[in-house]
Amino acid sequence: MKLSITAKAMTIIAVFVLALTATPAANAADKSCTDATLKGAYSDQDTGTIVGVGPFAGVNVDSFDGKGKITISGWSSLNGSVSYGVLTGSYKVNADCTGTYTVTGGGTTVDAFFVISDDGNELRIVITDPGTVINCVAHKQFGERHD
Repeated sequence: MKLSITAKAMTIIAVFVLALTATPAANAADKSCTDATLKGAYSDQDTGTIVGVGPFAGVNVDSFDGKGKITISGWSSLNGSVSYGVLTGSYKVNADCTGTYTVTGGGTTVDAFFVISDDGNELRIVITDPGTVINCVAHKQFGERHD
């Protein structure tokens, strides 16, 4: 039975896609993260909404000590009201390079889930508190990595 040109092309594409995805998956399986993966300062940009209040935007410096402590300082705008704040707390990194943090300050507590990428130089963060729809992207300020 002869395969049509379309079937042959689809087979070649499927094999190509599998080959491209197999190597990164194998390499990712060889790496793991710890609290020490996050050490130093990250600049982060936040965007989203606090339900029932309004739009939210912010820029911060997220400082990780490599041992589970975090300090976040920066400016935010909530529905047009701009303020400066400092939040401190703790974080936990899982072996699969995901993690969580909880920070408090000024009567506010913020909980988040994050994914570490780019060999520890980038974080993708989502705030997990009810009533928030806030996404953050943080980049290592000086491109260095300490394990």
